[in-house]
Amino acid sequence: MKGFVYILECSDGSYYTGSTKDLELRVKQHQNGEGANHTKKRLPVKLVYAEEHQRIDEAFYREKQIQGWSRRKKEALITNEQNILPKLSKKIFD
Repeated sequence: MKGFVYILECSDGSYYTGSTKDLELRVKQHQNGEGANHTKKRLPVKLVYAEEHQRIDEAFYREKQIQGWSRRKKEALITNEQNILPKLSKKIFD
């Protein structure tokens, strides 16, 4: 069964990353305050990014990967700046 990973932008500018089998329904649920606690407290939300995967477990894995990313790396994904994603993955040590 297909799955989707998605990023919502909340009213306070924060991002919420999730995965689902039905993207349209899940976004509506978030917008109606029926989603995660993070989005309930930060309505309205808007969909800013989505990826389709062949299986829901792949979408869930990708969700967990993106959740660990910095805000800047998520923004590069949202704005389709694929070329700078590797640079944003490198850790900087002082």
